[in-house]
Amino acid sequence: MPASDNSYPLRKRENRAAGFVRRSENISEMIAILNGRVLEVYPDSLVIGVGGVGLQVFVPGPMRDGVHPGDELFLHTYLVVRQDLLSLYGFETLEERELFLLFLGVDGIGPKSALGILSVLTPDAIRRAIFHEQHEVFTRVPGIGKKTAQKILLQLQDRIPALTGFEMAAAFSDTDAEVLAALTALGYSVVEAQAALQAIPRDTPQDVESRLRAALQFFS
Repeated sequence: MPASDNSYPLRKRENRAAGFVRRSENISEMIAILNGRVLEVYPDSLVIGVGGVGLQVFVPGPMRDGVHPGDELFLHTYLVVRQDLLSLYGFETLEERELFLLFLGVDGIGPKSALGILSVLTPDAIRRAIFHEQHEVFTRVPGIGKKTAQKILLQLQDRIPALTGFEMAAAFSDTDAEVLAALTALGYSVVEAQAALQAIPRDTPQDVESRLRAALQFFS
């Protein structure tokens, strides 16, 4: 009697696994946009009503803190698919969603860490930090250590377009321009001052005094 061939069950399992991956990728792209009313605001997420159904959506902290039940939201979303869990993440802009996906591709960064980065740093701050190879900017994000921050620079340097000189200048508000001038007057270089500005948490008030105080914490 011929020996049994165990390769077929193995191939079958491999094909099923590959099929699961393809289906997972397709499922992730099923919900790309969400337009609905905020029903609940939780410490880490929102519940948004769409067609009589309440969907829990994880969003960056500054956006979550700025909305209230009853507000209408339009979000660019991404569904993270795990074997035992489906989690929906939402963003105000398409750029934020694309950055979220890029961070998911970095070794050691999961959805919560990727969302944490976008809760602390603006897209412009992220691009400037990568362009100037300032990994310390990312270490300001809770849960991101030096090694992970260095991986971000290494793996995303060629995947995120750098800001042009004009865009860098335009990215700073009048308030931040004053903070930049104050920092250089204190003896910090322009590069150091820019790094400090990038590290200012997104929820910092927009007055000069508050933002200068937050920027100085970068050097402590």
